[in-house]
Amino acid sequence: MKLNKELSMTLSRKIAQFSLIALTLVVAIGSAQAKSLLIINATIYTATNQGVLEHASVLVDNGKIVAVNPTDTPKSDEVFDAQGKILTPGLIGAMSQLGLVEVSAISSTRDARDKKAKITFDPSLAFNPLSTVIPYTRKGGITSSIVGPSGGESIFKGQTFVVDLSAKFDSVIAANTAVVAVIGAKRKGSRAMAIQKLFNTFEDAEKKIAKAKKDKADKADKAKADKVKTAKNKKKAKDAKPAAEPKRDEKIINAMLAGKKSLLVYADRATDILALIKLKKRFKLDLVILDAGDAELVAKQLVAAKVPVVIDAMRDLPGSFDSLHVTLQTAANLINAGVKVAFFNQDTHNMYQLRFDAGNAVANGVSKQAALAAITSNIADIFHLNTGKVAKGQAADLVLWSGDPFELSTHVEKMWIAGDEYSTDARQDKLRNRYLKKSELPTAYNK
Repeated sequence: MKLNKELSMTLSRKIAQFSLIALTLVVAIGSAQAKSLLIINATIYTATNQGVLEHASVLVDNGKIVAVNPTDTPKSDEVFDAQGKILTPGLIGAMSQLGLVEVSAISSTRDARDKKAKITFDPSLAFNPLSTVIPYTRKGGITSSIVGPSGGESIFKGQTFVVDLSAKFDSVIAANTAVVAVIGAKRKGSRAMAIQKLFNTFEDAEKKIAKAKKDKADKADKAKADKVKTAKNKKKAKDAKPAAEPKRDEKIINAMLAGKKSLLVYADRATDILALIKLKKRFKLDLVILDAGDAELVAKQLVAAKVPVVIDAMRDLPGSFDSLHVTLQTAANLINAGVKVAFFNQDTHNMYQLRFDAGNAVANGVSKQAALAAITSNIADIFHLNTGKVAKGQAADLVLWSGDPFELSTHVEKMWIAGDEYSTDARQDKLRNRYLKKSELPTAYNK
């Protein structure tokens, strides 16, 4: 009995070892055999200086674009004939609460805001890739998004994060990518306090950095001067306190001062925008202005300071006394003036309409190329993303359209995110199919 038991245990261990080896081989083979894709015969809107390429092809491998219009015919695991249809980069949403809000009217499904939220607020921790809003957003040709917090009582609302719309649990591409702040009209108090706090915050941080550098230099000079270390000197060195580690909020401010993190500020009034331009120049910040209702009045200053704006192309009426000059022609006027412009639709549940917003901008003076750039390459440039262009080295986020992407009747025929194809079927499609199905029961009771 004892021998049989030992033999059984030995066999079990061997089986487990062989199973582990087999599983390892399967994983290795699966990784090595990632499918490559060649899209041929497409009308490619590259969103680059190449413009539109007719009868063109794109080679995708390992989630990246490896060639556009290769001179030879490369080998690939799959070939797709676009039949001359329009292929664009995947559209990029910005500054919505995608994956943070499921039902706006139900507070328990809202995770974009907290009363105590401040500059350290990281809403990516609450991102839900299985939100029903995500597949619905894909219907609009959107393959990735910058998600923003709505913050709390501080002027700093928290930090943005970047996601793809694959609905996978690892779809957060990057967290804590930029800081969001809000200035402007206040119900109580003065807007001057917010502007002043911005300047004071960066000035205080700058002084602290300068002092730390000076202290470090002084210590280095002293160490060189003390060639002979006595026991007393050794004791002093032992008892010396190390430099204090910067706090979490200080690290974020320091990162912005170093140009490693962007500052995104919601501001409408022309004077507020000018104040922000001064802030950028004073501290050499990577500044982006959001909303920018009256930006047209200070377009020359924005161009000179190289400050981009992200606007809602559908704003045509003043929302407050801060945006008295916004019209449907604002986008065209800013672009013609040389301002780098991107579009956003912050309505989380209707972000899929972003391409229609761009289409309305086309109807009001923006060229189709500029409108496409405003929802692809310009967004990517402003937010430092490796997507938004059909170009070598970019993420293979691509959309094939049934017609002109800006037309209401056009729909997405094919969508690839990081080279993998995704469906645009959403909960709304399932509900439609359910209630259109013929049944002996009343419509609402269909199975």
